[in-house]
Amino acid sequence: MDVPAAHEGVETMVGLPLCEVLVPVDASLHSAQVELVDDAGHALPRTVLHHFNLSDPDHRELFLPIGLHLLAASRETPTITVPQLLFGLPLERGQRLVAGAMLANSSAVAYHGVRVRLVLEYVRGGLPWPLYRAYPWAIDVQYPLGRPPTGSKAFDLARGRTERFWEGSPAIPGTILGLGGHLHDYGVSLELKDVTSGHVLWHGAPETDGAGRVITFPLARFYSWRRLGIHVTPAHRYRLTAVYENPTGRPI
Repeated sequence: MDVPAAHEGVETMVGLPLCEVLVPVDASLHSAQVELVDDAGHALPRTVLHHFNLSDPDHRELFLPIGLHLLAASRETPTITVPQLLFGLPLERGQRLVAGAMLANSSAVAYHGVRVRLVLEYVRGGLPWPLYRAYPWAIDVQYPLGRPPTGSKAFDLARGRTERFWEGSPAIPGTILGLGGHLHDYGVSLELKDVTSGHVLWHGAPETDGAGRVITFPLARFYSWRRLGIHVTPAHRYRLTAVYENPTGRPI
C-alpha cells in the first residue's frame, strides 16, 4: 500500500482493506507487536501507524455484544507481553480472525509498498502452561454506537477541557490483569471507575511532548505475587472517562 506525503500540512490518511485469516495452530499468545515496513523492508516511523485492530467476530466483547477485540495498537502502544508460564490468550487452529489498519502520514515524504506486520509470540497448545487463560477486552467512551451514521468513535474537541465517558456492566465476572489506552493529541488521561463502589480502579496518562502530542501510553499491570488483578462483576457498573485539554484556542 502506498502512503502519499502530507499535502499543504494536511495529514494523509490511508485505510488498508480488512484481512481475514485462519489461525494455523493451537496456541497460547503471550506477546504482540505491530511493525511497519516499506517495499525495501525498511522500518517506518511509528507515527505512520494510526491504528491496527485484530478481532474475533465469532466471540463477543466483555461489555457489549459485538465482536471481540483481540488487539488494538496505535503509534503510542508499546509491545504487549505477559509472562508466558502464567498467562496466555488461547487460540484454536482454524479460528477466524479479522485484521484491519489505518495509516497516517504528516511528513513531506511518501512511502511505497507499506506493509503492516503483526508479530506474535506463542507457545503451542497442549502444554501444561500457561496457568491461566487470559482474554483481551475493550471499552470506549463512544460506546455503544459511536457517532451516527457511520459509528465512528471520533469526536470534536472544544476549546479548553473536554470530558467524555461511557459506563456499563460486564457480561461475566472476571479479573483485570492490566490495562492500556489510546488517546489522540492533547489527551490528558483515561480513568476506569467502579461507579457502584465509588473506587477508581485505574488512572492512566500518556507521555506527551511539549506540544501535547502523544508519544506513548504506558501499560498498567495489576498482577503480582500477592494477587492476580482487579475483580469486576456484572452486579457493578464501571465508567471509562477520557479527558482532553485543547490549548489551540479553536475547536478541533
